Amino acid sequence: MPKRYPKGHLLIISCVAVIMGLVLLVAPSEEVSARRNEQALQLPDNLTEQLDSQQASFLPPEPVENWNTVTVKSGDSLTALFLRAKLTERDVYHITQAAKDHKEANLHRLRPGQTISVVVDDGQIQKLRHEKNRLQSTLFTRSETGYDVEEIVRAPDIQIRFASATLENSLFLAGQNANMPQKSIMELANVFGGVIDFILDPRKGDSFTALFEEQYLDGEKIATGNILSAQFINRGEIHTAVRYVDSKGKVGYYSPDGVSMRKAFLRSPVDFTRISSSFNLKRKHPVLNTVKAHRGIDYAAPTGTPVVSAGEGRVIRSGYSPVNGNYLFIQHGQQYTTKYLHLSKRHVKKGQKVSQGQLIGRVGATGRVTGAHLHYEFLVNGVHRNPRTILDKLPKAKAISKAEMPAFKQAIAPILAQLSAHQEWLAYNQ
Repeated sequence: MPKRYPKGHLLIISCVAVIMGLVLLVAPSEEVSARRNEQALQLPDNLTEQLDSQQASFLPPEPVENWNTVTVKSGDSLTALFLRAKLTERDVYHITQAAKDHKEANLHRLRPGQTISVVVDDGQIQKLRHEKNRLQSTLFTRSETGYDVEEIVRAPDIQIRFASATLENSLFLAGQNANMPQKSIMELANVFGGVIDFILDPRKGDSFTALFEEQYLDGEKIATGNILSAQFINRGEIHTAVRYVDSKGKVGYYSPDGVSMRKAFLRSPVDFTRISSSFNLKRKHPVLNTVKAHRGIDYAAPTGTPVVSAGEGRVIRSGYSPVNGNYLFIQHGQQYTTKYLHLSKRHVKKGQKVSQGQLIGRVGATGRVTGAHLHYEFLVNGVHRNPRTILDKLPKAKAISKAEMPAFKQAIAPILAQLSAHQEWLAYNQ
């Protein structure tokens, strides 16, 4: 006989059965569940970016710094500059106090063309930037103790350029035709200035090749750098020069054999002009109309053309006379003296030391002359000698020491190889 259960128990059992049936009816199969789990794990590739973007939209925007910039003009003082930037003398005081312990941050050494930029908030300078040039600036940032000072130096990108030209008229015009910067043309003349007189020596058909640096910042050319290597062919004679920094940090240009291109004297004290009168002991004087020995060389050039010292020495005379006009005499060691006459201006004084190539005066027409020119004389032990020929008889230039030679050879090899590669490419494509 079947066992009877109380009505309350039967009611509970019935409810449990109904609930389980509903669960089994609604619950998906294992395959469907697995597929759903797989779909849940398939996240978008750019989910992180989307989340970052959504999060950023809730962040406050970056504060905008309003920089007020003023440019330094000739005669400007720091106070005048600050007033133009709507700042006060108190601001000048606080900034200059902050700069005291930083030699490079001296704001009293302002130069025309430099800029001062400031960010002001709540009546106080928050930031001040002194831009000395495109590569150097000083940044003052307000802090709890005053101002933090930071020197910012940017390094330009260096690109190597190759230039080549054949002379038709002058080195200067040939360089311009090769799209070579004027600074590089002048430096090229300085490199070979001890072995070539660029007024008398060059001939039509001479040629040159050069490797030189150009500096770029943010994709914009800002300056021309050093000549790394160059070759000049003058009347069939090949002169090759390469830049080298020795173990003591001294920079010079040398032949591949290590002989310095820098001689005791430059071949010419004036660049890119023409000779109007050479050394001649029987020349007729153009003013006096009499035969009078011409114990030097006249370099005809426009008034104001720079005149440089032919060699290192000391100024022994600097003055004016009715015949010589403005003149300078420079003593080089015990034996040699050079004289520069008819100058429009003298830039050095008696007793002053000068270096080779230093600006000492400018071409003029002072004294007994018919036109603007430089009269140049060269004396050995007080005797006038022809500047065109005497230099070949002077002692030879210094050379790289034996101890330095291995480092020299190693340093110049890739530069010379690069120059040679460009020359071969040029010859192949001509």
